Amino acid sequence: MAHIIESNLTDVGSLAFEADDPDGPVPAGVDLPRIERAVREILTAVGEDPDREGLLQTPARVARMYAELFSGLRQDPRIHLQRCFMEKYDEVVLVRDISFESMCEHHLLPFMGRAHIGYLPDGRVVGLSKLARVVEIVARRPQVQERMTETIANLLEVELDAKGVAVVVEATHTCMTVRGVRKPGSMCVTSAMKGVFRSNLSSRAEVMSLIYGDRR
Repeated sequence: MAHIIESNLTDVGSLAFEADDPDGPVPAGVDLPRIERAVREILTAVGEDPDREGLLQTPARVARMYAELFSGLRQDPRIHLQRCFMEKYDEVVLVRDISFESMCEHHLLPFMGRAHIGYLPDGRVVGLSKLARVVEIVARRPQVQERMTETIANLLEVELDAKGVAVVVEATHTCMTVRGVRKPGSMCVTSAMKGVFRSNLSSRAEVMSLIYGDRR
């Protein structure tokens, strides 16, 4: 029997911090003053006054926000897959509904949604919360959804030496909902199948059924 975990994990410990907290941690290597200067230039370029009261702290807030949203650039998600457990378990392990927020690299606008991760162990299993931590780190980068999906799948296939890996990501992109075509409610779905989930149609159908079967 497949092991299914329903998840709404958003608390990832040391990865989370308050962007408006002046005393909160900032990832090493982030040039906050440079970002602040750039934000002031943008405000001026669109016709605003960066020195008016309501905008005085905006450059600093935006700088810390970017430090948080792009914190995954300086973190290695593989560290959360290093500690595995040997188990005689040869059915699908699936964690559904891992929430995430990421940033589209084309317009620097956020996209957010849920990731579903399944894998077929070959003697090695990992703590379920570690899968959510991998998603969180990979999400905290400027990227496209297709790359995010493939990156997560490749990490799990290599680090867990799994027989198969299935990653499905569903997300709403604000670059489609607040600008341009402006189609609220649209959803982008991407998938990456590795190992038996790619080569064996029945195995792929099984994991997709576990993800969506009782929700349609």
